[in-house]
Parts: sequence; C-alpha cells; structure tokens
Amino acid sequence: MKHRTRVLVVDDSAFSRGVLSRKLDGDPEIEVIGLARDGAEALEKTRDLKPDVVTLDMQMPLMDGLTALRHIMADCPTPVVVVSALTSEDAKLTLEALELGAVDFFLKPSPSNPVGTNGGSEDLATKVKQASRVSAAQLKTMAYRSSRSQPGSRERRGRPEVGGKVAVIGSSTGGPRALCQLFRDFPDDIPSAMLVVQHMPPGFTRSLADRLDQLSRLEVTEAQPGDVLRQGRVLVAPGGFHMRVDERGRIELTREALVNGVRPAVDVTMESVARLFGADSLGVVLTGIGSDGVRGAASIRAAGGRVLVEDESTCTVFGMPKAVIESGNADVVVPLSRMAEEIIRTCKASRNCSVGDRL
Repeated sequence: MKHRTRVLVVDDSAFSRGVLSRKLDGDPEIEVIGLARDGAEALEKTRDLKPDVVTLDMQMPLMDGLTALRHIMADCPTPVVVVSALTSEDAKLTLEALELGAVDFFLKPSPSNPVGTNGGSEDLATKVKQASRVSAAQLKTMAYRSSRSQPGSRERRGRPEVGGKVAVIGSSTGGPRALCQLFRDFPDDIPSAMLVVQHMPPGFTRSLADRLDQLSRLEVTEAQPGDVLRQGRVLVAPGGFHMRVDERGRIELTREALVNGVRPAVDVTMESVARLFGADSLGVVLTGIGSDGVRGAASIRAAGGRVLVEDESTCTVFGMPKAVIESGNADVVVPLSRMAEEIIRTCKASRNCSVGDRL
C-alpha cells in the first residue's frame, strides 16, 4: 500500500481543526494522525507521533506558533505548513515563520469561508504533500541559514538614475525565505532595477515587500500602477495582480485571467521586460512548485538577455528552476548563497545606459 502523508493539525480553534482535518482526510494520500490546541501540545505531539507534516496556526495561547516552530526546527525538524488568517499581523507572522524554516502557508478557513481563501482543500492537500518531500536535513539547513543571516546596513546612498539591467526575480514555494537571504546579500549600488514576482495572495505581498525593505540596502516597495523603474529600486508584484512594464517604462497592474494557475505570474512580467529592454533584461528563477517562468525565460533569452536559476541543492522545491533548466533556457545555475554575486556580475557586465534611454 502506498505510504500516506501523516499530518498533525495544530490550531486553537475547534472549528478550524475540524475543517482542516476533514479536508485533509478527504485526500486518499493523506492521514491526519493527531490534533493539537496550542504550541506546547504541538511540540509534544510532534516528538511523540513523528508526523510527516505539521499544519501550524500562528496565534495560539500558552505557546504561539512561532515559538513552537523554533522548537520543532531545533528539536525534531519536521516540515511545517503555516495556516494563517488574512490579516496584516498574521501576514507578518507568516513571513517570519517562512524565514524560520516553514515550507509553505495556507489561508485558514473561517465560518464565512469554510474552505480557506486561496484555493480550497485541493491547494492545502497539495501544499501538505509537497512539504512532506522536504527532508529533515534540508530543514536543518534552511533553519541554520535563517539564524545566521543578518539584516544589511540601513545606510542608503543617493543613486543615479542609470544602470544596465532590468531584473525579474520569480519564486513560489520557499520563495519568501530565499528572497530574504538573497536581498541581505545585495549591495546598495547594484546597477539594476528589479521586479519581484512571488506567488502570494493579496495582503501578504505588502508584508513581504516591507520585510525585504527592512533587510536590504535597496529600496523595496509593493508595486503601484504608474511606478517608474530606476536603479536600486525593487518593486514587488501585489498579490492578485499581474505586473507588466508598459511602453513608457511604468508599472501596469491587471486582473487578467490566471496564468499557469497563478496571479501574479512570473511569465507575464518577464515577457513584458524582454519586449521592452531586450538584451538588458535579466531573469532569475528561484525555488517553487510548477513551471511558471519557462515562457518568460525563453522570451528573455530570445531577446538577448540572460537567465539565472537556483540550484537544486538550495531549493525548497526544485520545480520552477528544474522546468527552466529542462527547457534549455538557463544560462547559469547556482546555489542561493552565490545568486547575489552572480546577479551583480551579470548586471555590471551590461551596457552603461540608463533605463530611461531604453524607452
């Protein structure tokens, strides 16, 4: 008989525990082996039951989710999927949990929305099964990297409006942690404008942009319609919107149909940048499930730009990077620890022209 993914469901709400348990048990490849009402009980049952995956609420009595996650990663490393409410506070906690080693997150059900707001039970089951494939050794490495990383200097120089590249960085599962590490490594004078497309629902991308802004020497904000690209500025695609660069070099946000099952989609942004900036476009594909980024990478290379891809050794999920590599559109494959260095090298090799000169 095929092994079923064994899950411990942790939530202080009896309603949420019941809904999540029923939805997960409804998948023939998943078995809920236990329930916990707070972080302390979660830690005890994780040690005793040794589940394949823990779904973990963030705000609980006695011991909150972040504290429980730290103990789990230190004492009995187990893949964790955070189950989060759609509030600004929960978004911040969720991003911190992803930095600490949680594999993924899911928007929790509520009485008014009993299947959750980002795709229903199928999405949760998929996330749980995907998380179960992350090894304990990889979890330890993820948690270690997060604990060793320190925020960059807050000093930011005035920057000229010149530079060579326009970089699009795409990621999905495991992306928030990877982005936090990557942006800590950037200097404040990188000759590039940057666009980040992370698969996240509305409400979470602003918290992600704020977190990256805190950690980085660069200016990071959630993109708004009409934003202008400039060197040293990073714009994060808002959840629920595709992000393009129009013919004037300004940000355009749309609610067009999902692409590759997601919105925002990496392909959409990369294709628009390739059309406008040609050989000065740079694509970067980090950890994530699926194949979003393949078409965009092909467009960038066809226009004369370059594509960098995260190596399997540091990916939480080697889906998007693998798809780009197999399509033949990866120029360079490097582990996350070397990605900032490779981006900087590529950007400095670009022609000495302003973004405005391309428009």
